Amino acid sequence: MTSRFLKQELFIGKEGQRNIEASHAVILGAGALGSASSEMLVRAGIGRLTIIDRDYVEESNLQRQQLYTEEDAADKLPKAVAAKRRLKDISSHTVIEAVVEDINCHTIEKFIDGASILIDGTDNFETRLVINDAAIKLKIPFLFGACVGSYGLSYPVVGEDAPCLHCLIEQLPSQEITCDTAGVISPIVQWVAAMQVSQAIQILSGEKLFPVLRSFDIWKMEYAEMNVEKLKKLECPTCGTRADFPYLSFQNQTKAAVLCGRDAVHIRPAMPKGLDLYVLSKQWKALVQNLITNPYLVSFQYNDYRVILFKDGRAIIHGTSEISVAKSIYSRLIG
Repeated sequence: MTSRFLKQELFIGKEGQRNIEASHAVILGAGALGSASSEMLVRAGIGRLTIIDRDYVEESNLQRQQLYTEEDAADKLPKAVAAKRRLKDISSHTVIEAVVEDINCHTIEKFIDGASILIDGTDNFETRLVINDAAIKLKIPFLFGACVGSYGLSYPVVGEDAPCLHCLIEQLPSQEITCDTAGVISPIVQWVAAMQVSQAIQILSGEKLFPVLRSFDIWKMEYAEMNVEKLKKLECPTCGTRADFPYLSFQNQTKAAVLCGRDAVHIRPAMPKGLDLYVLSKQWKALVQNLITNPYLVSFQYNDYRVILFKDGRAIIHGTSEISVAKSIYSRLIG
């Protein structure tokens, strides 16, 4: 195995390489970022990899989600399963576990218990805040990443003296723009994933990371970084002096329920969102059909589903009785 990782070992040292091979990384979400990060970590020699995702491969994923094929999309193969198949062809030495489940306050701690590092590949901030709470509680480094259009963000949640993701919410851009509404190009995916994996290799090989929030627009070639150490909040409910990990509580989660006899799912966010329906309608105009907007709700057809979205963030997804499917559609559209 030494010759396989020789080039990397020359850079990080033998002990660093041994640490990577003894480590367990958890990929939370196997979409664009998750699939790119998974491949880089396996090629780097990670000893164990757990991939968690509730969704399946679709044709529209193939433009930027590098592990998947047309056959995976035709078979509607779960992303975690398809990723494992491809990664085992790359390396038979990494122990890979595929988990086809939803990441929420009930499941997160069992998913990450004993992990060396957590890599963010999720598509909405509520789930990221659940992961953030669990990462702080269990003292596991968490590498946040996000991208939309040509713009990307990365931030390492590491160390007791550094701010967590909850501390930085006000510093992050609007969370109502998604890849489905604004689009995304694959180069920014690769950049953010590269940032996450390079930070993972640094941590696992024994390097110290500083709390720096980085952003990059790969189309405009604009780059910015900010040391956010002073933004740690002592009153933060996740990492402050009286932390109670609010996003690990069921009452602070988005609720979803199947509507009896209607082939529909009702989704209700934990806190009212106060959405600007007219702004959202403009974002969705090219994406949906039969769009109707009034001061109270917006109604439209999205692929095979009829969506009714209310101003307070509630939604009814018609055309499915599967909660996981409805939540996935909601995340794509609302973030």
